[in-house]
Amino acid sequence: MADVAVPPDVVAEVTQILSNLVLGDNQIRSSAEQAVEERLASTPELYLLAIAQFATSADTELMRSFSLVLLRRLLFRPSTTHRVPLYDHLGPQAIETLHRILLHSLLHEPAPVVRRKTVDTVTDLSNNASKRGYPWNALRSQVFAMADSPDVLTREAAFRVFAGCPNLLVDLPTDATVALLQRGLQDAQSTEVRLAALCASAAFLTSSDLAQQAQALALMYPMLNTLPSVPRAQQPPFLSVLTDLAASNPHLFRPHIPALLTFLPSLLLPVVDAGPTPTVARPNPGTFAFPPVTSAGKGENGEERENGEDDEVRKGALEFMTTLSEAKPSMLKGVEAWVNIVVRGCLEGMGEIPEDDTEAWLDADPAEDPTEDSYPHTYEHSLDRVACALGGAAVLPQAFSFIPAMLASHDWRLRHAGLMAIASIAEGTSKVMQNELGKVIDLVVPMFGDAHPRVRYAACQCIGQLCTDLEEVVQEKFHQQIFAALIPALEAPEARVHAHAAAALINFCEGVERETLIPYLDSIVERLLKLLNPAATDAARQPKRYVQEQVITTLAMVADASEATFAKHYATIMPLLLNVMQNANGAEYRKLRVKAMECAGLIAIAVGRDIFRPDSRTFVELLMRIQNSPVDPNDTMLSHFLIATWAKVCQALGEEFEPYLPVVMPPLLRVASSKADISIYGTDDDEEREERDGWESISMDGRQVGVKTSALEDKCQAFETLLIHASTLNARFGPYVSQTLELALPGLRFYIHDGVQEACAMLIPVLFSCGKNSGTLTQQMVAATFSQLINCIGHETDSSFLASLFKCVLDTMLVIGGPAALAPEFHSGLLEATKRQLQSLADRRKARAGRPSHELREDKEDLMLIEEMEDFALEDMAKVLRTLDADHPLLIAVSSVRELGLHLSEWESEDEGGVAG
Repeated sequence: MADVAVPPDVVAEVTQILSNLVLGDNQIRSSAEQAVEERLASTPELYLLAIAQFATSADTELMRSFSLVLLRRLLFRPSTTHRVPLYDHLGPQAIETLHRILLHSLLHEPAPVVRRKTVDTVTDLSNNASKRGYPWNALRSQVFAMADSPDVLTREAAFRVFAGCPNLLVDLPTDATVALLQRGLQDAQSTEVRLAALCASAAFLTSSDLAQQAQALALMYPMLNTLPSVPRAQQPPFLSVLTDLAASNPHLFRPHIPALLTFLPSLLLPVVDAGPTPTVARPNPGTFAFPPVTSAGKGENGEERENGEDDEVRKGALEFMTTLSEAKPSMLKGVEAWVNIVVRGCLEGMGEIPEDDTEAWLDADPAEDPTEDSYPHTYEHSLDRVACALGGAAVLPQAFSFIPAMLASHDWRLRHAGLMAIASIAEGTSKVMQNELGKVIDLVVPMFGDAHPRVRYAACQCIGQLCTDLEEVVQEKFHQQIFAALIPALEAPEARVHAHAAAALINFCEGVERETLIPYLDSIVERLLKLLNPAATDAARQPKRYVQEQVITTLAMVADASEATFAKHYATIMPLLLNVMQNANGAEYRKLRVKAMECAGLIAIAVGRDIFRPDSRTFVELLMRIQNSPVDPNDTMLSHFLIATWAKVCQALGEEFEPYLPVVMPPLLRVASSKADISIYGTDDDEEREERDGWESISMDGRQVGVKTSALEDKCQAFETLLIHASTLNARFGPYVSQTLELALPGLRFYIHDGVQEACAMLIPVLFSCGKNSGTLTQQMVAATFSQLINCIGHETDSSFLASLFKCVLDTMLVIGGPAALAPEFHSGLLEATKRQLQSLADRRKARAGRPSHELREDKEDLMLIEEMEDFALEDMAKVLRTLDADHPLLIAVSSVRELGLHLSEWESEDEGGVAG
């Protein structure tokens, strides 16, 4: 590239700067970064071209790769001195030169790793230029020529460009594009070319409209045929590409399901038998093979196969089948062979726990379990996803054609897997499973007596999950069988088992009626206390800290569920909890201390003010001491639990809590007023996004935005706690009404967190009640509040929050004395905002009704939830209108919009069926 006019001194300078940038010395690197910014600020064209030229002339692959990555970053990321990307400062001549340099690298770069960096830079440049209306025509002609090159690396680069820039293909004749891609998919010399062509084909189909997809369907067979054409070790990336396509365009696979079923079993199942597919009538459990042969198996050509290699292939095939099942469940629910293969693949994978992990598992704290990495989570999660996608009628018969045999197996790993499988499918199959729940419980309960501790642990997990996913049904009908198994499990000799039995009790208590729990209360509490404080009965048996943490949490839930009946155990338990709060000061006791705080607060609510009062001062003083102690930056739990515990003490003491408000309110208001912590990410910041714990990445206005979710949850909790304090204390909360209202009104527009909005909508009428009863409510507060509420209603698009807004308006209006207490302009503003929302709801419902019936049926559950939220909004809207005028004309419009609904809840359910004997 000798024709590039970059002075030698600039080339030498850029060479030195870039060399410094890759050094490990922070000071040198920082100086180099500053130098780059300064040069780009003064002469961006010259230095960008110098970096581009260095990408073709540097001596090492590392420096050429680094230069290409840096160039890509700099071109389209606003610099510190330019508000717009540097690319937009380049003149036509500079752009043409830059194109020429990159095309040269794309064609002539000898190192594969560097050529791929060139592809990334070229595709980024092409896509961004295209968005600006400047197509890169020379790129298209060169890449088409490269696709027919005799050089393998050149062909691969061409298809990689097509994959990154599908716009180079979509506006060409479809037949020519299909022919080009087919040649790549069938490349006889290179697996890498076939993979690049597969990526390009998937990108082309994803970018095409339905008409173009229909013309290009001939691509699908050669795309799928790339799988059996490559060695097993190289199949995972091919499966990954097809998985992404299945997620976005599942309908493309419909004609190929039979062909996939001839090939996928060999990838997913360790042993493929030629016998009949198991059915409900013929479960044929004998075909379930364990252990799998993959550990010492051979490939298709007799070569030895590596464990990791085979596992990656199996997981890739499973992810493809799971993703396609989720993306198009209606296409696969009735394909029995498909469901059988994916369910069986999950079950066999779930049984692959290393035998020698048991001792390490028994000794480990669950939070630091060294065996977690070897546990087959992938298979377990996939079974859960498939059950949720395909439903009970499809999955349950297939699963239970294997599970009874697994539970009867001599190998503990299969017994463990069978129990975990029931837990995994419970959520997705709950509607069908509840009809056969007695049979399921009869299978699970005997496993609590299993000789192997990990099987008994899995039995606890299974029962706990059933209590959650079939809540109330399990607790109401099967409490005798469950308690007969679960309570003795609290005395299991293994800490992991009795701790998990205590955890399962939490799941049970969350859905139990008080009367159901009371007969078992004494037995449960007695055993939990032995685990918490064994010194009284067994001085040699010291409990593990995680067991104490779990027991305290379980005691809190048991107290909450049993309410006042728990009073008989109060005198024994409360001193223990206060002792923990007093003495658990080390960093290793953080979790134990906050669990004790939470439990003591729940017990105080359960037993009532009169029983709690003698200990209340001690409890409050301990909370104040903890709150005033130096802040430990590593203690992320304390603030959350302190806020929650103060709220519980308030609920327990009622109006007697008022003297503590000066201590509680300042930190609470500070958290409620916190701003959202947001970061704007660049295109190359994937690693930064992944490494930041407590952050979530969302797409907003075409940019990746990082939001610190932990701070948002704290803000939401603060408003929910303010609601508790205000509603509990009422007039005694009067001094804080104004401050709290000033925070709650902006919270209605806090769009990045639904919980904050909902809490503020519930809080406002309660604040008005506090203000009215304490004499602190002013006309300015009323005017500001209704102005904000009407403004929110006029712009709100989320139906669930719209209902909350109208309820807030209604409740707030009633507190101040009805519509007559509002100025006329608020009446007219409210009606105008309501009209806008009615029109918006009508438009949405009409558009929904125009969708094809098969789409509506596929999305039935989601649409039912949407319509339910809309109906709530319409109902609250009607209540507001009736309050204004019992015969308001808009009430007819509300009824008309309600009638536009699809009424999907009246459709016949597709989930019918049962569990195999």
